[in-house]
Amino acid sequence: MSAFASARHLLPFCAALASALCATPASSAEPVDIELVLAVDVSLSMSPEELEIQRHGYAAALTHDLVLRAIADGAYGKIAVTYVEWAGSNWQRVIVPWTAIANRADAERVVEQLNAHPPDSARRTSISGALEFGSDLFAESGFQGVKRVIDISGDGPNNQGAPVNLARDIVVSQGITINGLPLMTRGGFTGAYDVNDLDRYYSDCVIGGPGAFMIPVNDWTQFPEAIRRKLVLELAGPGSPQRAADEAAHPPMVLAQEKPIVDCQVGEKMWRDRSWMFDSR
Repeated sequence: MSAFASARHLLPFCAALASALCATPASSAEPVDIELVLAVDVSLSMSPEELEIQRHGYAAALTHDLVLRAIADGAYGKIAVTYVEWAGSNWQRVIVPWTAIANRADAERVVEQLNAHPPDSARRTSISGALEFGSDLFAESGFQGVKRVIDISGDGPNNQGAPVNLARDIVVSQGITINGLPLMTRGGFTGAYDVNDLDRYYSDCVIGGPGAFMIPVNDWTQFPEAIRRKLVLELAGPGSPQRAADEAAHPPMVLAQEKPIVDCQVGEKMWRDRSWMFDSR
């Protein structure tokens, strides 16, 4: 048989082999109970001391016994997290890339990465930019979570980038839940762009998706507990004994609102009307 004829007879076999290889993925995503983006505000309205409080608060929460217990109680006993700092619409930094946490040793490795470099800061506040950036991170996580959640914390309204409620709706339409931690601490370098009802702003304009909630922080002393509580609630899920116990012991969480009451563009309007002031965010 000629070489040409031999090659011709091999073609069907090669085609079948190629089809089988294509039908079987080279690797599958690692299953976890939740894929969690921790998106943390580092705009210039945050003082260096407050930036450190945030870092330490997340580090303490991730290694807390209650959080580790909630992780262990999940169906897979494992979560995946990434830690992102954000400010203006084009300023987002991944501080901790996607990492699985199943035990204390895993959590401590995340804390080591958090402590490796001091937090930086930048101008303006783009919650919408942080949400868009955070939602894109899920595509490269390498994990398959039962839930996908963006945790966003910040001390002011959106004042740059796309309207925050429109960005939220796009993210939620992808099956991602957004939970919030509004920081009503009145600290930092300026209060020129603060809003008195930041908690209502977050509930009406920022959070969304199945079971979405936010926990306001009125004083920095509350921050470590608020982070801890939020993580436990997210890991426990609606209807769980842990969530029921939390709701009985603490004031009720503020859930997402179906119809916004506050102006979701209040931050943009404040920035426009006060553009003559020092650009501190």
